[in-house]
Amino acid sequence: MNTFFTSDTHFGHRNIIKYTKRPFADAREMDEALITRWNEVVGDNDVVYHLGDFTLKDSHFAAKIFQRLNGHIKVLGYHWHHDKRWLPQGFGRSPFASSGGVPVQILPPMAVLRFKHLRNKGRPQVVVLCHYAMSKWDRSHHGSWHLYGHSHGVFENGGLSMDVGVDCNDFRPFSLEDVAEIMRARIDDE
Repeated sequence: MNTFFTSDTHFGHRNIIKYTKRPFADAREMDEALITRWNEVVGDNDVVYHLGDFTLKDSHFAAKIFQRLNGHIKVLGYHWHHDKRWLPQGFGRSPFASSGGVPVQILPPMAVLRFKHLRNKGRPQVVVLCHYAMSKWDRSHHGSWHLYGHSHGVFENGGLSMDVGVDCNDFRPFSLEDVAEIMRARIDDE
């Protein structure tokens, strides 16, 4: 089982192509590329944390997209932002399922994860997830990492924070190993 992070897919949103200069002719072409690239790296047993802006469309459209995506999908729930048209109220299991039939989980707008196999000063590596970039986050002064989206690759917070949106990784999710390698390089450069 591998862990992945992504954000800002904006499935079905034709204007995002113009706003972010995505190399697609239309929303359908973009959606197909995003689904293909997701499934090229994510397997059925992998976990994917989606940090928001999955789609601006409704729940019927969201369900059709989720059914084509691999993995155990966990979405940060921002009920006031772009995802408000499809997000169910509350957190936990949703009525949506991935291609393997696994229910999509809706998480609170911020999540703190601990990875025991990645060590930080002898402790499990802490990773803070939020759709928005923060200048300070839980345990930032102790080497925790902050992963965010929203900025489509045009804002670099630096340090141990990172934009994991699709516009930053050839429209694919970042693996935990990718993130760890980038963060180690940043620590080595300090």
